[in-house]
Formats: sequence, structure tokens, C-alpha cells
Amino acid sequence: MSAIVDEPSRISPLTQNGDFHSLNIASNGDTIEELTKEVELLKKKLEEERAKFNDVALNVVAQKLDQITSFQLKSRRSLKGHQSKVLSIDWSCDKRHIASSSQDGKLVIWDAFSTNKEHVVTMPTTWVMTCAYSPTGSCVTCGGLDNKITLYKLSTDEDISKQKRVIANHTNYISCNQFVYSDQQLLTGSGDSTLKLWDVETGQLMQTFHGHQADVMCLDISPSEAGNIFLSGSADHVALVWDIRSGQYVQIFDGHESDVNSVKFHPSGDAFASGSDDATCRLFDLRADRQVGIYKKDSILFACNSVDLSLSGRLLFAGYNDYCINVWDTLKSVRVSILYAHENRVTSVQVSPDGAALASSSWDSTIKVWA
Repeated sequence: MSAIVDEPSRISPLTQNGDFHSLNIASNGDTIEELTKEVELLKKKLEEERAKFNDVALNVVAQKLDQITSFQLKSRRSLKGHQSKVLSIDWSCDKRHIASSSQDGKLVIWDAFSTNKEHVVTMPTTWVMTCAYSPTGSCVTCGGLDNKITLYKLSTDEDISKQKRVIANHTNYISCNQFVYSDQQLLTGSGDSTLKLWDVETGQLMQTFHGHQADVMCLDISPSEAGNIFLSGSADHVALVWDIRSGQYVQIFDGHESDVNSVKFHPSGDAFASGSDDATCRLFDLRADRQVGIYKKDSILFACNSVDLSLSGRLLFAGYNDYCINVWDTLKSVRVSILYAHENRVTSVQVSPDGAALASSSWDSTIKVWA
């Protein structure tokens, strides 16, 4: 602080008409209150500059597009076997198998076609909050209130619980995990407000990502390997875009009024959808650096727990606490359909890798496959 006082610095913010002018913000007489007001003024001017590019709404541009009318999606399979709330699901790359984790402390590998359970693993703790298939489908990871991620190698000839090893740990519960483009690296998010990048083979911590002010609830990796970016959502009401290489967040997106429970990249990699406890879903554009769509209705009062997008990005699937899945047209910002089948809150929705099916999990202890 003394260095600031000794050598007054000058910054040149944009004025409303685009001209520059100088503001001396560090004279000896400045107080914290004055500096705070200065910061707020600069924020306001930045918002004004950003608003100049916000010339037209996405749903206005999309008015010329045809309405989605013949949308048909029905519950084709019901996977039953968990004894308690199913908290997380993940499709395998083979488009047939689904991993699920539950409050009953079990990790189950399902054949979604036959509805058979191929593997059942009992974890040392209940509330297994997250599970993830590796990109090759050869192994699966899971974790939760045990504060660690355990990896299981999948094989048909023996008990996979004998093939387990711990590859990651946090100082609080683990809410989400996802492999980074290959079986070699894993990204985890935790209630300790950090995300961490791990070497799967050695279990070594490669990078820690600090930036959120509350529990990290969700993450998603960019669909483009060249992007080197990923998303995270948190109980601090914001979503952050991170650069894997630098370990720093490069963009911050606010707008939600409560916990951000789910984030999902648009297939293009240039935008992402989010779902929140504030009962809304939103679409943010990375290039425009702002929110471009919001999906809500006055009749929807309950939290959105999970979102996913169709392969085209036109449809947004969102699971809510009121037991239903709402399907939104991302361009027109209208609801296309409501999917009913679950008897308790929907915890996770995920489109299959080929886009042909949708899986959903619920507190009713079942997993539904829609097609």
C-alpha cells in the first residue's frame, strides 16, 4: 500500500463516448471508499461499452426459423437396482453402457439395451456423488463424501473392485469429475471450492485451480481439444471459464441468482448452457462474453439440477426438482416438451454420444433411457 501512495499511478478508462481520459486514483488523500467508488464507476463504464454490442436478442434473430413441432421422446428403458437416490450417471463411448452412482454407496455399470447390471461395486461411503467413464471406456471413476476419486478398471473376467486404486483427493466432498480428452488426465471439482487436475497413472496432482468463493458444483471440458479450456459452476452463483495451461480463469459469467448446479458446453465450443437453483437455465456466449438466452417460465418454481444439449445444440434438456425434464428450444427460448416418468427429483440428464438417446437419473432410485 505504501508503494501506491509513494508513486501515484494513473489509469485511463473508456468514457461513455469511447474517448479516453485520465483518472488519478492514488493521491495521498484517497480513501478506501473513494477507491471503491472509482472501481464501481469503471465497472459501470465497462458494462456500457459491452451493452453497445448487445444490439439484438437471440430469440428475435431466431423468429424466422421454423418452430419445433413434432418432438417425440418416450421412456424406453427403466434401470432398476439402486436402493437409494441415484446422484450421477455417465454414458460410455460405446453408446450402450451407463455408469451410475448412488446414495446407497454403490457404483453400477448397466447395459442400457438389456437393462442388466454388468458390475456392482460397493464403495466405503454413502453419497457417491459423481462418476465418469474414461474416453476409451476401459475404466470408470467415482467419488463423493469420501473426499477422493477411486478408479476401477473394467474387465469381464473378474471382480472389478479388486482392480481399484485412489487417484485423487480433496479436503472436502468431491462433486464432479471428468477425464480430459484421454485416459491419462482427470479433472475434479470439490466442496473445498477448488478444481484439480490429476495424472491418472501416478495419482500426482498436476494443477490446482483457485477462483470460486464457494463449493464447486459442476464442470465440463471443451469439446475442442485445441481449446484447452473448461467450465465450472459453483454455489457462489457464477460460472468460470478456465485455461488448463495457465491454471487461471479467463472469463467469468454471472446472472444466476443461486447455486449453479450444472454447466455444459455447446457442441460448437463457443457457448455453454447452465442450470441453477434459481429455477432458470441460461445460455452464455464465450465470444460475446455475455448471456444470450434464458429459459424460464413463471410456472417453474423448482431448482434445475442438470442440463445437456442435443448434438446440434438446438435442444436443451434440463432436469428439475419437480420430477420432470423440460426440453427447451435454445434459439427461440421456448419450451418444446415436458418429459414425465420419474417419481422424485431429477438429478442428472445426459445425451448419449451418438445423440440418439437421453438418460436421466432421479431420487426415485431409477435411471430412465429416453428415445
